Amino acid sequence: MFTIKDNKKINDLMDAILLLKNSGEAKKFFRDLLTEKELKEFGNRWKAARMLSNDILYIRIEKETGLSSTTVARISKWLNNGKNGYNLIIKRIKASANHHSQLLVGKGLR
Repeated sequence: MFTIKDNKKINDLMDAILLLKNSGEAKKFFRDLLTEKELKEFGNRWKAARMLSNDILYIRIEKETGLSSTTVARISKWLNNGKNGYNLIIKRIKASANHHSQLLVGKGLR
């Protein structure tokens, strides 16, 4: 469990993240904040969450991400029974893609 000091630090970090305006700023911030190994790990976890949401088999996820079966299982647990953070963003990405696709169709570009 987090202490009050831990919660303060985490809240400060979340507030800083919310100030990022675009992916370029995010890349700079997270590259300074995290090691290359940590960035790769987070990227692989995010990829695994998206793959799990598309019902991709664990064995393929492990092969494509290099994550252990234990980590993939943990991500699956959080995806299905966590705080709903993964699903929140996955749904927003899908909604954004659908909106963008509809705009292209409306302009005859698709």
